[in-house]
Amino acid sequence: MAQVLEFKLPDLGEGLTEAEIVRWLVEVGDVVAIDQPVVEVETAKAMVEVPCPYGGVVTARFGEEGSELPVGAPLLTVAVGATDASSASQGDDGAAAEEPSGGSGSGSGNVLVGYGTGAPAARRRRIRPERNTASAAPAAPAVVSAPSRPAPVAVGEVNGRQGPVAVVSPLVRRLARQHEIDLRGLTGSGPDGLILRADVDSAIRQAGEAGAVTEAAARTAAEPVVAETSTVQVGAAAPAAAERIPLRGVRGAVADKLSRSRTEIPDATCWVDADATELMAARAAMNAASGPSGGPKVSVLALLARICTAALARYPELNSTVDTAAREIVRLPGVHLGFAAQTERGLVVPVVRDAHTRNAESIGAEIARLTELARTGKLSPAQLTGGTFTLNNYGVFGVDGSTPIINHPEAAMLGVGRIMPKPWVHNGELAVRQVVQLSLTFDHRVCDGGTAGGFLRYVADCVEQPAVLLRTL
Repeated sequence: MAQVLEFKLPDLGEGLTEAEIVRWLVEVGDVVAIDQPVVEVETAKAMVEVPCPYGGVVTARFGEEGSELPVGAPLLTVAVGATDASSASQGDDGAAAEEPSGGSGSGSGNVLVGYGTGAPAARRRRIRPERNTASAAPAAPAVVSAPSRPAPVAVGEVNGRQGPVAVVSPLVRRLARQHEIDLRGLTGSGPDGLILRADVDSAIRQAGEAGAVTEAAARTAAEPVVAETSTVQVGAAAPAAAERIPLRGVRGAVADKLSRSRTEIPDATCWVDADATELMAARAAMNAASGPSGGPKVSVLALLARICTAALARYPELNSTVDTAAREIVRLPGVHLGFAAQTERGLVVPVVRDAHTRNAESIGAEIARLTELARTGKLSPAQLTGGTFTLNNYGVFGVDGSTPIINHPEAAMLGVGRIMPKPWVHNGELAVRQVVQLSLTFDHRVCDGGTAGGFLRYVADCVEQPAVLLRTL
């Protein structure tokens, strides 16, 4: 006999407590294998496919696409061993095996829960005769003849039935309670008469149709009054309703983190304009090199990231965090550099691990790899956490400056505006140079303005004279 197992939303790690259903990968009635992905969910960190630990037939799904479920809530139920149960019943009782063959056009021949094969119905009658005594005669034709899942029918004789109702899922009970559906009046289409969500949904639709007929009759009776009222209110415009967008998924995680940053961190911002002409020339020379000195293209962001790691080595106060419970500043030994990336799902901050041990070429390759994963929504939670300092290149949006919000629990963030040709005094003469605005937002608890200013000035010096970096290579 098939055993119905409930698969609950597992703990996805990183302290996540809920997930949003993005896309179901299976339908009710599908046969699934062990560890087959059954649903795609989006957490505050990433989008993941959840595999099912059971193999069998999907009998119910809980939650529509776009709904949010807490960890531990039922995802789906699977009938395990349905095929074995059918073979056993046919071997034990020849008469029972021949019974559905008389109506060969009625059954599917596959023992899929709720899909109209005759053998499971006969088996239910043998094992639990007390549940089907009153309704065995009218129920048998419906089970045998239906080519697809039979709709649950409210049977008057079973209203007085005693004993527990065959419902496993608390969500099904709650749904029935919300719509005032009497579960004792339903015939379940699941294994052994189990009442599934589809059964309750069908009962709700039947009740809604009956209510619609009653409402239509009442509306017809009141038609003259409605017509008279509408003539009085001609020209009155209905007020437009405001749109409400739930703060969940990536958007909700960003909102929570930014709000916490503004609440906990006493931040300050300083900025400076820098002549990036020499940096752009150095990058062009690197990318134009061929032969033994050639290599992959180096991006401006990779060069700025390498400048940041050099600056953090000089000013380690900014590569730290604050332990508010212990009232301590924790200086971190390594630099895990986050960089802001805008995707269709929203703003994410992938992290380049051990950036202080990498050169510009290595950092650029890792940024390119993580950016591609971010665009496709395949970043893991581990790749989005653990940063110690963030680089925010908002210049890609065509803006010059900003006051970035620190990525809690980090202590600082460097913002980079667009690089634009502007008039600039160079060697005592006015010239058109490539100018960029750099801004540093820092946690004033970890350092004073002198340290922050020194960090930003060193970054600007490296941008204006890339040869300064040779000291630390």
